[in-house]
Amino acid sequence: MSTTKSFSELIKGDTPVLVDFYAVWCGPCQMMQPILQETSQKLGSRVKIVKVDVDKNPMAANKYQVRGVPTLILFHKGKILWRQSGVVPAQQLVRVVDQFVAERV
Repeated sequence: MSTTKSFSELIKGDTPVLVDFYAVWCGPCQMMQPILQETSQKLGSRVKIVKVDVDKNPMAANKYQVRGVPTLILFHKGKILWRQSGVVPAQQLVRVVDQFVAERV
C-alpha cells in the first residue's frame, strides 16, 4: 500500500477487503500467492484482495496485531469480520467471503 491513509480508506469501503499480511522472506506467504489469485478469480468483484508487506508497513501490522505471517484479515466498512494466520486453502477463503458477503446483503 502506498500510504496508511489509502489503506484505511480502502478497508472502510462498501466492498469487503481481504488483506494478506505477508513477508517476502516467508515460505508459506509465497504459497499463498496462487491461492489468492484463484480466490480472486472465483470471487471477482465481490471482494478486493490486498497484500501488505509487514516489513515495509510495520505500523499496519502492529495496528492489527499481526504476530505471524501470513495473516489474512477480512474487513468490511472498517470492521474486522474474520482473521486467520497460516496458509488457507482457496475454497475456504471463498466460503468465508461468501458467508460474510451474504450476511451483509
